[in-house]
Amino acid sequence: MMNPYLFFAEVSLDISRKEFRSGLDKLDSFSGLFPNSYLFHQLYAKALLGLNQCALAAEYLRKCCTIAPANEVAWKDLADLQSSKGELPNTPSAMFDPVTDELEQLSAALMNFERVKTSENADPTSILEQKLPFSDDTTIAVPTESLANLFTEQGAFKKAIKIYTHLIQLKPQNAELYQLQIDLLLERL
Repeated sequence: MMNPYLFFAEVSLDISRKEFRSGLDKLDSFSGLFPNSYLFHQLYAKALLGLNQCALAAEYLRKCCTIAPANEVAWKDLADLQSSKGELPNTPSAMFDPVTDELEQLSAALMNFERVKTSENADPTSILEQKLPFSDDTTIAVPTESLANLFTEQGAFKKAIKIYTHLIQLKPQNAELYQLQIDLLLERL
């Protein structure tokens, strides 16, 4: 019984010695045993490249890309082959790339995508609701000076004081300024 690891090692050794025909003959004799083997197709492509059969080598590299699309080695070899030899012949299988095809389908689906349209009502938001978007006890995740100023303009003084109190802890270098703002707001309460 043949050990596939030793077989592939032997073929790889032939290719590294530039004995491409010998490696190809060995691969041919066992081609029926490895129809879905990434390594088989990769070695076959390397042997074909050594024999300067670029178009056929590209076919085997494409099979590698189909078998293991996440493995970037065959993709890189295929890109290198195409850039070094120019564009390969326009055979149907040379023009079809499953990843590109899927990206094209996704792009088409996104082009036809329509977001759900919402209808607005004509009822204005009351001033009270605008001033109190949430309760004074609600924790504010990102306190900023702009938010404190906005609350001050809206008359939500307790919220503005709460923001300035948080800012004193976050930016102690501006503590005097924030304390002055808090004092002014306390006078307005």
